[in-house]
Amino acid sequence: MPIDSWLHAALLLLVSIAAINDLATRRIPNRLLLAALACALVLRLLSAAPLAALLAALGGLALGLALFLPFYLLRGMAAGDVKLLAVVGAFAGPQEVLSIAVLTWCAGGVMALLAVLARGRLKLALGNVMHMAHAVLAPGMTAAAAQQRTSSGTIPYGVAIAIGTIIVLVRHHG
Repeated sequence: MPIDSWLHAALLLLVSIAAINDLATRRIPNRLLLAALACALVLRLLSAAPLAALLAALGGLALGLALFLPFYLLRGMAAGDVKLLAVVGAFAGPQEVLSIAVLTWCAGGVMALLAVLARGRLKLALGNVMHMAHAVLAPGMTAAAAQQRTSSGTIPYGVAIAIGTIIVLVRHHG
């Protein structure tokens, strides 16, 4: 079996375990992420062009981190979700992690909308979105002022990351 197939199989296993754990505990364990990152790097080093593969892994890791870190800083996402996408990037590389992130945002948006509607907190959620947008766009607004809002609830975003990843993998192999 080629290295790409091993990478994709390990990635599928990672996002499945992370999603299940996030649903059950609302946490994505650091041990899982560290083990998966080590697996991704070892598999990349075993490829036919190890240096290029390792650079792709590091580029995917960096891009995955950069794409979700702003949401963590705005308190719109947990650190485990940011780290999960970074590790997904190490498996997928920069080009695929961008597609995964876009699909994850779509899945996460649908999940968040359904959760907010189910909890009857649509007005609060819209107010929070407007507040975050104002914090980003308004010059001089302090981070502390931007964060003083009541949460409209959370969702297990590891599930959204799994959905985005699985869609990309299915498209790749489909």
